[in-house]
Amino acid sequence: MDLYEYEARELFKNHGIAVPDAAVVTSPREARAAAGSLGGRVVVKAQVKTGGRGRAGGVKLAATPAAAELTARQILGMDIKGHVVRKVMLAQPVRIEAEFYVSYVLDRAAGAFLAIASAEGGMEVEEIAASRPESVARVPVDPRCGVDEAKAAEIARAARLPPETVPALVRLWHVLVEEDAVLVEVNPLVRTSTGEILALDGKVTLDANARFRHARWEGPDVTEPGVDPLEAAANAKGLTYVKLDGEVGVIGNGAGLVMSTLDVIAACGARPANFLDIGGGASARVMADGLGVILSDPAVKSVLVNVFGGITSCGAVADGIVQALESVQLTKPLVVRLDGNDAARGRAILAGRAHPLVQQATSMDGAARRAARLARQGV
Repeated sequence: MDLYEYEARELFKNHGIAVPDAAVVTSPREARAAAGSLGGRVVVKAQVKTGGRGRAGGVKLAATPAAAELTARQILGMDIKGHVVRKVMLAQPVRIEAEFYVSYVLDRAAGAFLAIASAEGGMEVEEIAASRPESVARVPVDPRCGVDEAKAAEIARAARLPPETVPALVRLWHVLVEEDAVLVEVNPLVRTSTGEILALDGKVTLDANARFRHARWEGPDVTEPGVDPLEAAANAKGLTYVKLDGEVGVIGNGAGLVMSTLDVIAACGARPANFLDIGGGASARVMADGLGVILSDPAVKSVLVNVFGGITSCGAVADGIVQALESVQLTKPLVVRLDGNDAARGRAILAGRAHPLVQQATSMDGAARRAARLARQGV
């Protein structure tokens, strides 16, 4: 789950990493007022979750509040690599003496973290590595030990960073650990003409699996403005959901099975309304959340639950469906196909519940045909 730059810098501030004063606005008029409060001369930066903003014209210096208003008008609505700019951040400019690159990233293959740093900041690290690979230091970090002052000093020496960056390296590690991030990047980390170390830009990717530990993540959505509201609602519940243009809602376990289900529904002359993969989680809460999102789509005329039990028990899936029916009002026909591990018990549980809108099928093709037919009848 990627954060915007302004969200990343708030995390940095909370962990003692200095950042320039700034304000986030959504209109040119707000930009003029914000620039005035920040001293008049500001850097106007597009807030999108992609790199290359500067080259695209999404980062500009404005000398006066009036210029900030004009610049914000130019940047707002701009398309940068497929991302439409809905917000801009106005930041106080600083006198830069030196620029550095620092990041911590999860190295899944090694089962550890990797510190990547360079004394040549201000450009994409891929470009630095390609043109001058010797200038980029890669230092493994054992997650059991983390980054203390000694480790931070080791990283700084390897990357030829000045010693005064060591406290920022330690605090940046605290951001990664305490915020459950898989990537924390500052580019550039700068030393100003007065010797201050500041984070001028930041990128943070949070581990969505840790959402349950962070209540504030349930607040305002961190996805790009303009995203489909159903996708936003599903994202807030931790669901892997993609809205499609169809009438048959789909819930399955495993991306491959869900994709196959979409194809079979299309072959039956209907259109899938969504992609929803519950993975190995078939709890009552997951089923209720999934059904709630799908049933709130007015285009949905029927719902197909297609589960093949491997590690997942079909009995657990059936229990989840039955319990979910107690909290979600089922208003559309629900076709359930259970196969594999514990399928017989799962079918018996659903048969015992005998909900009038729940039907069962023994094959994926049969379930898709039935769901397609019910959707046509509901049109």
